Amino acid sequence: MSMRKRQQAQYEHDLHNHFDILSLSRLDRLKHYGLHFAKYAGRLARGEREAKSRQETLVDAFLVALSAANALNQALADIDIGKDPKAGPSDLLFTDQAGRFADACEKIDHLEDFRTIALNANAALVHWILESAAVDGFDIDALVEERRRQLAQRAVYAQET
Repeated sequence: MSMRKRQQAQYEHDLHNHFDILSLSRLDRLKHYGLHFAKYAGRLARGEREAKSRQETLVDAFLVALSAANALNQALADIDIGKDPKAGPSDLLFTDQAGRFADACEKIDHLEDFRTIALNANAALVHWILESAAVDGFDIDALVEERRRQLAQRAVYAQET
């Protein structure tokens, strides 16, 4: 699936299921996504001690990265991971890029240039997530669809299934 289609699907999901976040200012949404990335870095750092699985963390991080790209008006590039990835990137790379995204969010309050930092960090996070999912043998698109279904049912106004 193309990144454009993934971003469009995320926008539709956010519009119907996360209007509380979409109604925030764009800058506040970016800070919200930065907090999510920090949360996921913590999950990865805890490893086996974390209640949420690595798979759940990758999927949640991917959804947030797509939402962040939409808030940044960032056209994410399609990424070809290859057919047989051997070793995934270090989890420290995720933490590094989450920290860079947080740095961009912190710069917002000081009226410093933040967008380029956020764009680069978000693109790197997306690449890390897709590469990690491929190495772990996860079908990220199928997992994303299932997660979106779960999230859609959390709202009190959700249609009964």
